[in-house]
Amino acid sequence: MLGQSREPHVAVVTVTSVSPTAAAAEQSFPQRVNGGYALMDALRRHGVEHIFGYPGGAILPIYDELHKAESRGWLKHTLVRHEQGGTHAADAYARATGKVGVCFGTSGPGATNLVTGIATAHMDSVPMVVITGQVPRAAIGTDAFQETDIFGITLPIVKHSWVVRDPRDIGRIVAEAFLIAASGRPGPVLIDVPKDVGVEEFDYTPVEPGSAKPAGFQLPRPPQHQAIEDALSLIRQARRPLLYVGGGAISCGAHEQVHQLAERFRLPVTTTLMGKGAFDEQHPLAVGMLGMHGTAYANFAVTECDLLIAAGARFDDRVTGRLDGFAPRAQVIHIDIDAAELGKTRTPDVPVVSDVKLALEAMLAASAGEDSAGRTEAWLERIDSWKQHYPLVVPAPEGEIAPQEVVALLQELAPKAYVTTDVGQHQMWAAQFLHTGPRRWISSAGLGTMGFGMPAAMGVQTAFPDEQVICVAGDASILMNIQELGTLNQYNLPVKVVVLNNGWQGMVRQWQESFYGERYSASEMTGGMPDFPMVAQGFGVKGVRISERSELRQQLSEALAHPGPAFIEVLVRRNENCYPMVPPGASNAQMVGLPSHPELAIDTSRDCHSCGHTTGSSSLYCPNCGTKL
Repeated sequence: MLGQSREPHVAVVTVTSVSPTAAAAEQSFPQRVNGGYALMDALRRHGVEHIFGYPGGAILPIYDELHKAESRGWLKHTLVRHEQGGTHAADAYARATGKVGVCFGTSGPGATNLVTGIATAHMDSVPMVVITGQVPRAAIGTDAFQETDIFGITLPIVKHSWVVRDPRDIGRIVAEAFLIAASGRPGPVLIDVPKDVGVEEFDYTPVEPGSAKPAGFQLPRPPQHQAIEDALSLIRQARRPLLYVGGGAISCGAHEQVHQLAERFRLPVTTTLMGKGAFDEQHPLAVGMLGMHGTAYANFAVTECDLLIAAGARFDDRVTGRLDGFAPRAQVIHIDIDAAELGKTRTPDVPVVSDVKLALEAMLAASAGEDSAGRTEAWLERIDSWKQHYPLVVPAPEGEIAPQEVVALLQELAPKAYVTTDVGQHQMWAAQFLHTGPRRWISSAGLGTMGFGMPAAMGVQTAFPDEQVICVAGDASILMNIQELGTLNQYNLPVKVVVLNNGWQGMVRQWQESFYGERYSASEMTGGMPDFPMVAQGFGVKGVRISERSELRQQLSEALAHPGPAFIEVLVRRNENCYPMVPPGASNAQMVGLPSHPELAIDTSRDCHSCGHTTGSSSLYCPNCGTKL
């Protein structure tokens, strides 16, 4: 049964062909094999090259066959130090490559340790196949040693789940799992394999990728022609449009289409945290990230726009602020593969149920030869004035090192790096000051999972061993999964972990300062804080501490150039706050931490798109012609 009623969409993730080594090992079928062998064979047929996992009693039959599969050259396994680390690594592997991530865990606590990572992938729509061991079939339901109902536990956070009752079903189940995980709105799926299923022999015939589909499964249709025409009609009328791009554009690889549409109609572009990389943030039309810690000019733009084109974004509360103040004067075009997202929090004027790439391609084809005809130039000039008056600012180089300094220097020293983050102030500073390309920004957005960053970097580095991979973390968040330094050392993954150490749970402290009367309850981390470089060295990883601005550039450059993994602790200002910030319950235009420029006050009027009459922003209908605004 389906664990989540999400609308499926067109598959973006492709299954690779069988490698020459694997093809040479082919035998005639059916052949007598056990369940563990069938699982390994099915995974390699679906192009799996890397698995992240941790063994245990119930999954030992699978690990025994995994050992043989590795010896055949079918795939490679990375031993993580905690199952949560395995899920985050598989998750980031999928985000960075566009393939399906795969991780293993055993029954009981091994399986429950996977839950946070599964929920992280679910919230951010990441394709992942999670395979767990389970107690033997006869023992299920008896409270056997290390038994837990991981099928039931994970139902709300997966697209689909299976408990394998018959080893003959393994080939079909794996084929269905990869199809469901990668198609439509991507997400995690779970396959629970009882121990005795892994050892039972049967006559095995492989199931090829894409050949098995669950009952009732349908791929979505292309976008409706009328919806595309209606969307273009609004774009052609708009004077203050804004293209609002989310993670859906990343998932389907719509980066070029976003760029073309923006340039054709001279649309300013803002992105969500998940959408970073979908549009070049150095482009003149870019206004950066919007939302709680977005740029001032992005938040002002969304407040004043008369048309909001949402492409693969879901109107998350951290983006919208007070919902009735989010794009209050705008008509809305909402493009999303998941029909359930359309109208969930904001009713669109033009809903487009479609893969973002397909929808934008259709819009580009239908508007070939058109341009903006100068409609948006005054709007772009207004946005440029906001950019000049409300820029993101790196504090003056005085006193202790500012965290923004470190992040800005990372952008300068490693402009093309893959970047993973943990969650907190450092995440927001990284989002503000780092400009990454498509699939090079890897961060837990929806669930906000502390401890995500370093295991995620492991997954990215495994996928791209020759690329620069940097994890930006905080002193509190890095402690959540610091044991994965052992994984970095064992596999010589040259990840560079940059920890901004302010001695706090930084974002918690900022909220306690701003909204809880400076009552810093359980947020200070100085008590019991380890010597991070020594901890790193204990794991066999190069450890560096930077405390002086005069040494920052040189020490950071040298650490980034180190051929192996490195842990770089930078002691930064204790009480630096992350601004701009939209306080809870406020609209996006009501940011704190900004200089005052009354001459740039938000326009409180709105124009009727039918007759052009100007009225107050709170008006729902035009007083001149009666048109719904």
